[in-house]
Amino acid sequence: MFTGIVEEKGKIKQIKRNKSSLTLMIEAKTVTSDVNIGDSISVNGVCLTVTSYSDGWFTVDVIPETYRGTSLANTEIGSEVNLERAMSAGGRFGGHFVSGHVDVIGKIENIWTEDNAKYIHISIDQDGLHYIALKGSITVDGTSLTVFGLKENGFIISLIPETQSATILGQKQQGDIVNVEYDMLAKYMERMLTVQHNSKQTNERSVTKSKLEQYGFID
Repeated sequence: MFTGIVEEKGKIKQIKRNKSSLTLMIEAKTVTSDVNIGDSISVNGVCLTVTSYSDGWFTVDVIPETYRGTSLANTEIGSEVNLERAMSAGGRFGGHFVSGHVDVIGKIENIWTEDNAKYIHISIDQDGLHYIALKGSITVDGTSLTVFGLKENGFIISLIPETQSATILGQKQQGDIVNVEYDMLAKYMERMLTVQHNSKQTNERSVTKSKLEQYGFID
């Protein structure tokens, strides 16, 4: 579990590429200060497991499912990535509940500035638009953000100066792709409502004694 508060920007040091998987070596200082093999680290919003480490770097494996469903397939040596360690029980909770399981890859359609804020319009598959609410939470490349606008094909976020400098989002350009995770609470709510609706329909269709009496099959 993560909060979407990026701890540092790491840098890709080495990449081992297979047909549809990767092994990444990432340079980092903060997240390696207390790292252990098996720890979870969010890399651009993707929850990955530390497989080895030393002073100032760690490695993670990107399996085919993650390779196909996130932007990590496009990672290059020298690229910067957003990093966050899994949240600790006693730590501050500054963002929102983030699982590190990317829902969709988004595309940056437009970028503009107003005073000290940078606005970014991100397009996504329309199947996921119902998870996004105005002033609700969204995770973009592992960064917890607030939705400031809704579009027919996506949403708009705004970056304060701190977020522009502390994350890779400040470097993004029009046409770049990003990892998007919807608000976890919205997904759970949809699931619960769907199950309740289906259960209600099933009960309405079920043959019961009262229904048989109602239609005169039994006295």
